[in-house]
Amino acid sequence: MDARSSNGPRIFGKSGAYMMLDSANTEDILLEVSNVEVIYNHVILVLKGVSLKVPKGGITALLGGNGAGKSTTLKSISNLLLSERGEITKGSVKYRGATVAGLSPADLVRKGVIQVMEGRHCFGHLTVEENLLTGAYTRKIGRAELNQNLDLVYSYFPRLKERRKSLAGYTSGGEQQMVAIGRALMSKPETVLLDEPSMGLAPQLVEEIFQIVKDLNEKEGVTFLLAEQNTNVALRYAHYGYILESGRVVMDGPAAELRENPDVKEFYLGMSDEGRKSFRDTRSYRRRKRWLN
Repeated sequence: MDARSSNGPRIFGKSGAYMMLDSANTEDILLEVSNVEVIYNHVILVLKGVSLKVPKGGITALLGGNGAGKSTTLKSISNLLLSERGEITKGSVKYRGATVAGLSPADLVRKGVIQVMEGRHCFGHLTVEENLLTGAYTRKIGRAELNQNLDLVYSYFPRLKERRKSLAGYTSGGEQQMVAIGRALMSKPETVLLDEPSMGLAPQLVEEIFQIVKDLNEKEGVTFLLAEQNTNVALRYAHYGYILESGRVVMDGPAAELRENPDVKEFYLGMSDEGRKSFRDTRSYRRRKRWLN
């Protein structure tokens, strides 16, 4: 793959270092992941020098196939690795310029960073509204403010207001995803780490969820870092994207430019200059491997 202009997508070498420097260094960066290496069970190397930046007020997409390291990257930011016997062995994660090492997930929520886990993970035995209220647990607020926050969530998710007395375990997958995002919003986050929001949802619901993410970003100023396998929809709503392969960032750039990149089209969108290709032809390991050389 040829290197492109400094304003286009950048390609990373095997060491994780930039082959092309980004000239846009004046952005207000909220979150910075620098050369992070993650190992599970003291043996399994999952992330291999991952670096990324999340600017304030943006939607940043973390893209790649199953097993690329997207969820692990999010957990390394939210400090949820220990629950799965994982640890950061190299590199650093900083939020607003301060390292997050040593902070508990609850401390990070208080600082404004919250993760919406893959698979939703609602409390099935609680009602929809009770699930939402758990999101405000770390905040010391009165009932009036709590009700205002609930009203805000219901304004973005009117379906949840209709189902607020229903047990969350008996709601649909799309409604549970809305509950998970709404619960995160109850903590008044500055940054939301959203893991696989489209997983298991019908295409119409996927569009609805991503449109709500866009509205929350534009109207409420919430910053998003979302991990997503659905590259097509993610690049339509994100401002910037990073592509992971086998635990390494292999390419990044503005979402609009990644959508037009020939390799991204072929490897992730199933298209090329000759038109659509079959899955078997598209997922060519020989061609993809060159990104990691």
